[in-house]
Parts: sequence; C-alpha cells; structure tokens
Amino acid sequence: MSSLRVLIVDDEELARLRLRGLVHDSVEPKASVVGEAANAAQALAWLAGNSCDLILLDVQMPGRDGLQLAAELKRLAEPPAVVFVTAHAEHALHAFDLDAVDYLTKPVRRERLHAALQRVAERLALRRGVVAAPPIGPDDAAAITVTDRGRVLRVPLAEVLYFTAELQYVTLRTAEHTYVLDEALSDLEQRLGARFLRVHRNALVARGAVRALERRGVAGERDDEGGESWAVRMAPVDEWLAVSRRQVAAVREALLAAGR
Repeated sequence: MSSLRVLIVDDEELARLRLRGLVHDSVEPKASVVGEAANAAQALAWLAGNSCDLILLDVQMPGRDGLQLAAELKRLAEPPAVVFVTAHAEHALHAFDLDAVDYLTKPVRRERLHAALQRVAERLALRRGVVAAPPIGPDDAAAITVTDRGRVLRVPLAEVLYFTAELQYVTLRTAEHTYVLDEALSDLEQRLGARFLRVHRNALVARGAVRALERRGVAGERDDEGGESWAVRMAPVDEWLAVSRRQVAAVREALLAAGR
C-alpha cells in the first residue's frame, strides 16, 4: 500500500519532534507526517481541509483532551485510525473503548511505534480489500501464529481457551501456556467467528471451554450497586473471567445450547 499519512497531535513540541523522527524511520510500512497540531481545536481545523490515515494522539492537552477528540472523530464518515501516545497508562481501557488501534506510553520505543504502524496498515488493507483475511474455520487444524522467546509457533484453535486484553497487549491462554499477541481483540473476534464469544470488552472466550455462569466477585468488577458481577468459569484451568451485563444473555444462551 501507499505510505501511511500521519497527523501528530501533542501539545509538547519536543514530543512531536520525537514522533516525527520515529515515523520517518519506519520502513515497513512506510509512513510520513502530513500534519501537526498542538491541541484538539487545531487538529479539527486541520482535518476540516485535509485527510490522514492515522492520528498519533496525546491524551492530556489544554482544552479538550485526546479522549474527547477521539470520541468526536468517530462521528466522521471515514474517521482516521487513532494510536494514543501518552505518559499516563491509566486511560488505556477508555482508549480501547474508543476503538484505538494501540496505546503507547512515553518515552515511545521505536519498535513499539513501528508495530502500531503495522497494525494500522493491516487494518487499512482489510478495510480497502487489499488483503483478504479469511475467517478461521471450525477445522481443528486451524491455528494462530504466535511469537514466543524468539520462536514462531502455531497454536491450534482447539487448544485456545480465551483471549484477554490489558493495556496494549492481548493474552492468549491455553491449558498449559500463556502467549502475548500483537493483535487487537476486535480483529480476533471478527476472524475467529462463532467459535468464540465476546463476554467483556477485554475478554473473548472459546464457547467449548465455558463451564459455568455465576454471580461472583471478580477483581476490579462490580455492578452499579456495588454488588457482585457476573463471571464465567473456564475449563480446564478453573479460572473466572468477568462478563459484562449486556453479554450475560448471550453467554447463558451459549451454555444452554451446549447443554451445560
């Protein structure tokens, strides 16, 4: 594909300079900075007359912050991809609720930025139909490729129990191992199809590995009244994952369909 067009939005001039250099250094995919802005208002003014593929967006800025700007961008007919670049990791979950491609913490490492650029390029290619990433079928021979300690491994889908997202990483869990992936949970959900079920904004589970749905205390999860929240028990590891209230019905239906 052609070079990624990048808009940098950050109120710190030195931060913009650093990002400009890192973007320029990217070889695959190629990327170029086509604009810069010091705040949300400047960014929106630039976008009114220009377009880009990606915004490298700071969170804390004078006036509207980066999260507010990202929410506004979603109203555009063709919103650019967003990668947050910030010194504050506590906003990561909110960032991914806004469908951010990645969340990088300062000081940004060259390899992390280039990995984020690669993910943006892959999303754009899929959206434009340049690359047809076929859904992974029900065949037990289907697998996900992971990198672990310098090795490239194929993990059969039949062995995958669940995927969970935390900050900018997605974790793949099998009965014996845990691997870290550089792929968005939303992308996995689309590729894996009906074999896996989204139970929470940060969890995608194999339907066949769900053994129970109960009201249970899960770390960091409480309902609006402060009581216990719903959770699923995953076999054979006997681990519990939080279930969002809007997904409870879907999980219950999946369990009933499986006769559990």
